[in-house]
Amino acid sequence: MPPLSRRHFLQHSALGIAGAAAASLALPSLSFAQDKGDRPPPPPDGVTVLNPLNRTPVALIIDDSTCLVNLNHFAVPQFAEAWQTQRQLGQAYNHNWRDWPREIPDSFVRKFGEWARENGIKGKFSVVPYPACVGRLDRGLPGWTGQQLRDSINLVRELMTPNWDIHPEMITHTRAIDTKTGQPYPDFDLRHMENWDFSTGKSADEIADYTSYALRILKNIGLPCEGITTPGGFGSKAMPSLAKGTLDAVRDVYGADVSHYFRNLYDKGDQSVAPLVQYASGLDGDDPHCVVSIIGCTGDWTGGWDNSLPVGADAFITPDLQKGRVVDVIARGNEPAIMVCHWTGIFFNGQELGFQIFREVVKRLRERYGQKLVWMKLGEIARYWAAKELTRIEIGNDRSIKLRAPFACPTFTLRFPLPQGSRLEQMEAVDDPAKLKPGTYHRAGESAICCINLPKGASQIRIN
Repeated sequence: MPPLSRRHFLQHSALGIAGAAAASLALPSLSFAQDKGDRPPPPPDGVTVLNPLNRTPVALIIDDSTCLVNLNHFAVPQFAEAWQTQRQLGQAYNHNWRDWPREIPDSFVRKFGEWARENGIKGKFSVVPYPACVGRLDRGLPGWTGQQLRDSINLVRELMTPNWDIHPEMITHTRAIDTKTGQPYPDFDLRHMENWDFSTGKSADEIADYTSYALRILKNIGLPCEGITTPGGFGSKAMPSLAKGTLDAVRDVYGADVSHYFRNLYDKGDQSVAPLVQYASGLDGDDPHCVVSIIGCTGDWTGGWDNSLPVGADAFITPDLQKGRVVDVIARGNEPAIMVCHWTGIFFNGQELGFQIFREVVKRLRERYGQKLVWMKLGEIARYWAAKELTRIEIGNDRSIKLRAPFACPTFTLRFPLPQGSRLEQMEAVDDPAKLKPGTYHRAGESAICCINLPKGASQIRIN
C-alpha cells in the first residue's frame, strides 16, 4: 500500500518533510479503520450497480475558502507561533504574509462561480466559520462592514450552493476553540491548533461537539451543509471518532440521513479512491443513516495553500490527453475522480494562477472524454455510494428487479439480465448509452443498462 497523503498542505516547507506525521500524513491502518455497519446481501449474479448514468463522476474539492478573509494571510503567523519551539520547523513559516492581500474579494468568487456554473463544474466549497479567529461569520468580521459580510454570504448562498456542497473546515482552521466559552484556548501550541494535535485521542462525542459548533455557525447564516472538511492533520489520529462524530454532528444540526467528510487523498498509486460508506444502520427502518468518507485523487497542483508554485495542469491530464493522474483514475472505470485544490491557490494573490490551471484541466477533460463524465457535488457522490452499497436488490419470480433502498438516489444506474425479445415496462429504450437519463434503458446484448430515480423504500423494475 503506498503512503497516504493529505492535501499536500505543507509539502513545500521543511515541515512537509520533518513534521508530516503530525500535520498532513496518516498511517493507512489508522486512516481507514472503520465500522462499516449494516450491509444487505450482495446483489444476485448478473446484477451490478454502475456509476451514475454509466459515466465517471468527477468533482473539485476547494479547501481554505470562506467569506472575504484570505485565510493564509491570517493563518501563517499563527502557524509560525505555534511552531516557535521547533526552531527549524518554525522557520518554514517565513512567508511574506504581510504582502499577501487580507481579502479574496467577492468579485473573484463571482468570476469563478459564474464560470463554474456555465461549464457545469460541481464539488465542494469550504466556508470556514470563524476564519483564523478573525471573526465569526454569524456575528461579524472586524475589518469589514456588516453589509459587506451579508453580501458575501448571500453570494455564496445564491451562486455557489446550487452546484457546490458547503463544508465547515472545522471552526477556525488555526487555533482551537473552547466550545464552552467560544474563545480560543489560551495555550498557543500544537495541542491547541486544529491542524495538528488538537484532535488526537478525542472521542466521537468530543469531535461531534466540536464539529457541531462549526456547523451551527453555518446554519445561523443560512448555508446548507451535509458534510465537513478537516483542516491539515485534524482527525488523522482519531479516524473512527472522526467518522462517528461527523455522522452524529451533521444529523444533529442538519438532520442529514447521509453525511460525509473529506479527510484523505491518494495522489498516486493503485489504492482505491472510492468513497467509504461507514456506520450504516437502520436500513430497514424509518431512520436509516450512514456517513461516507470522500477520498481525493490528486495533489494540490493548482497552487498551494501558501502560494507555492503550482505543479500545473499536466499532472492532472497531459496536453496529448493520454496521461496524468485523473486519466489513470478514470481508466479504472468504477471510481470517482475527485480533484483537490485550495482557494488561496486558485486566487493566488490576485494572479489567479490556480484558476487558469483548472480551466485548462477542464478543457482537456472535455476534449478527451466528452459526455463520458458527470460532474457531481460531494454530497451527491456520497449518496450514490451509500445507495450503491446499501440497497437490497433481488430478482423476483417474474424476473422483475426488486429494490429496497434506505436512501433515495437520483440517476441510479444498474445492469441486469434482459433476455432477447423482452423490454422494461414503462421505460424508454435508447440506442446509445450516452443518452441514458432517469426512466430510460439501453440494451447491451443479453443485459439492460437501466437508469432510474431510485425512491426510498420498496420499488421494482418490471420486465415484459
